[in-house]
Amino acid sequence: MTRYSNLERLLHTSETIGIDRASRVVVFSDLHLGDGGRNDEFLHNGPLFETVLRQRYLADGFSLVLNGDIEELFKFDLNAIAAAWDGLYDLWLAFGRNGFFRKLYGNHDHALLDHHGYKLASALAESLALRYEGQTLLLFHGHQASPFLNEPCSVFSRALFYILRYLARPFGVRNYSVSYSSRKRYAIERSVYEFSSHFKLISIIGHTHRPLFESMSKLDYLNYRLEELCRSYAPADAARQQAIEMEIAEVRFELESCYRNGFRKSLRSGRYDTIAIPSIFNSGCCIGKRGITAIEIEDGMIRLVYWTRDVQKHRYSGERLHTAEELGNSGIYRTVLNEDHLDYVFSRIRLLA
Repeated sequence: MTRYSNLERLLHTSETIGIDRASRVVVFSDLHLGDGGRNDEFLHNGPLFETVLRQRYLADGFSLVLNGDIEELFKFDLNAIAAAWDGLYDLWLAFGRNGFFRKLYGNHDHALLDHHGYKLASALAESLALRYEGQTLLLFHGHQASPFLNEPCSVFSRALFYILRYLARPFGVRNYSVSYSSRKRYAIERSVYEFSSHFKLISIIGHTHRPLFESMSKLDYLNYRLEELCRSYAPADAARQQAIEMEIAEVRFELESCYRNGFRKSLRSGRYDTIAIPSIFNSGCCIGKRGITAIEIEDGMIRLVYWTRDVQKHRYSGERLHTAEELGNSGIYRTVLNEDHLDYVFSRIRLLA
């Protein structure tokens, strides 16, 4: 067995769907749906998520991929979850009319495989491959890169299930998750990065709850942007130099804000090599205090986007660098945190990996 054997298995066994420049696909992960009660971590973002799905993505013809840990089966019974969020289940199925709907399972909802008669069984899979211009985007939750979590029936996974279901839930203890450990998060991301770079493909994961774009974290992106602006300053004319100075001030403010406010979960660099090969993307999660993140594929572009209720009160680190756009008159705002052409991303992977 090779070091990538479990991820290679996904690559060789995944269903493959072809996409092109006209395709529209949105990827969400890590909803951790509960029973609608006070211990349901998704509850505060539920109305936001449903509005975004219905008014933006369903209305605009997007296909939908839910990339793992959608139901929180470590803490809640599936029947209770389905009763609380039945409207969402029907909404997800409606995306099949736009193109396709796939629901990939993660480590927190792997037990769905044991539930006969599950409403979304026809859309359930472990991974999905999208083929674009002869290149592969491989979507999977990400726990498969962990030696402890890639076998759901392992002693560790079963013990964790019972601890969370019968001990943590009654006391309102938050989910145990790799997302709360910087070291474990980095190790999983690095494994996926090395696999993706080796096979010259894009991997889109969730699991760690940390948004990544082109293998870069927020901290990496801000530092990269600062260097890029400084390099462009000297040859620019006076008007452009003034604009660059203003943007540098914005970027510096964002960096200082990150450190000052102690966003420890996002401060560790996403750099896994001397050169950042753009082979790993992460859609983040839908249980953030400030809003939800997602990956969009549209018109040959790939984007990391952020949705929030109040753009003035709930600012996302890096948001000041981009213009927030309101979704109709909903009071919900979308910010593109980063975007690039898929052709460029795959070219960079082929040239550097």
